[in-house]
Amino acid sequence: MSETMTDSAMASKVKKGLAWSTINSLALRAGSFAVGILLAHLLAPKEFGVFAVALTVQSIIVTLADPGISVDLIRNGDVERRAATTTTLALMVSGVLAVIMAVFAGPVSSALGSGEAAPVVRVMAFTLLLSGLSTVPYAKMQREFRQSAQLAVDATTLIVNVLVILVLVPLGMGAMALAVARVVSQGCACVLQFALTKSLPSIGFNRDIARGVLKFGIPLASANLLAWIVLNVDYMVVGSTAGAVVLGFYTLAFNISSWPLNSLGTAIRSVALPAFSQLGDAGRQLSGFLAATALGWAAALGVGVGLSGLAMVLITLVYGEKWEPATAALAGLAFFGALRVIFDLAATFLIAKGSSKSILFLQAGWLILLVPAMAVGTRQWGLAGAGWAHVVVAAVAIAPMYFFALRRHGIRLGPVLRQLIVPALCAALSLGVGLPLIHHLSNRFVALFVGGAVLLLLYAVPMLPWLRGRLRDLKAAAAAAPAPEPEPLPSLDETVEFARIPPQSGDPRQQPTTAEI
Repeated sequence: MSETMTDSAMASKVKKGLAWSTINSLALRAGSFAVGILLAHLLAPKEFGVFAVALTVQSIIVTLADPGISVDLIRNGDVERRAATTTTLALMVSGVLAVIMAVFAGPVSSALGSGEAAPVVRVMAFTLLLSGLSTVPYAKMQREFRQSAQLAVDATTLIVNVLVILVLVPLGMGAMALAVARVVSQGCACVLQFALTKSLPSIGFNRDIARGVLKFGIPLASANLLAWIVLNVDYMVVGSTAGAVVLGFYTLAFNISSWPLNSLGTAIRSVALPAFSQLGDAGRQLSGFLAATALGWAAALGVGVGLSGLAMVLITLVYGEKWEPATAALAGLAFFGALRVIFDLAATFLIAKGSSKSILFLQAGWLILLVPAMAVGTRQWGLAGAGWAHVVVAAVAIAPMYFFALRRHGIRLGPVLRQLIVPALCAALSLGVGLPLIHHLSNRFVALFVGGAVLLLLYAVPMLPWLRGRLRDLKAAAAAAPAPEPEPLPSLDETVEFARIPPQSGDPRQQPTTAEI
């Protein structure tokens, strides 16, 4: 694809890319949920737990697997010149991490409570090599907004994964069947990516390009590791403070609260990074960011209103009465899930601007503030305190930190707040009227459908005029001419990759879970 395009072509590609990315994200989540149900019937809990340990180890290692390599191609283009060095670096880093993962599989698995997971961990190490090999074709598809092609890759991954599982599990391979299926499916998807981009792997090394990637990418790799800690430290705090039973309720609530980010955030990010990178000037980038923030916030907050208002109804109907205590945590975590979508979009903008150190400092500050807040909230108010501790830290401390980082790139607080206030007022109206109605409906099926309809109408209808204006803003921003192709000089604007095969992200809790195998 040509590295330059007309205004209309750019707008068309962004629009189509966002549509296909949304379809891909929703279809993948639905397919993963179905596979989780299938596995629950095929595997014994112990086998499921063994693979969960292996997946946990992989999710930790994968946060370091790409120190800003693929995003260099997405942001700057010039794929042909950078491809060989990019592939070499990616294979070097992923190879070293794969060896570390295999060598320390035994002691790490034992430390996580399942020494039987060590062989499974070693097999899973091969996925890192495949991930490194696919860096260039993945980045090329993202750069060109080829989300329909990404859908084909992700669908292939899911289908092959299920087929291999169905063949190997009846043979008695247990958790190892899931690991082999992951490797085989990722290998097939890697081949498909090269086929779709009509390219072949190339190996080479340019010292200047490599130096630029590593100088700017290593802080982002460190930030990604901190992000994993930030978004998992609450499990440790809740477990140590309130015990394993309460931790189970909290884990269920957090997984439900992640629905907005797992669907909306993934879809938006896939298009936002190349779009922000290719918009022609700072003014257009600002307009695009404000419009994307407004629409992302409106959609995510709408889901948050539904999850919070219908927390008890959803949990008891879907998971059973025994999980009702999780409602207390979900009421707050639902709004944290909406905030995470905005933070994710802000981080994507910073990445497009090459501000990797800002992300590192943000994650470090988040970790420092979250641990004591979670401890105090859980001790004083139990599950409700744990859920709302996330919201308080995010709204009071992390949001201002993001605003400070964005201000260095021309984003002012006033325009951003103006984009957020209308959905927030509509959310308050929706919950203020809808919650009393839901609480008075004794039949939970009626409460789900009637209450959900009331919440949706009270939230969406008053916002329609505002929403049409934001859609016009986004269309105008997308029609901007892309930035000119940079001179062939080493770029210092590298960062850590968000997704490859299978979809993974800078938010480590979007790593595949045991329900998304």
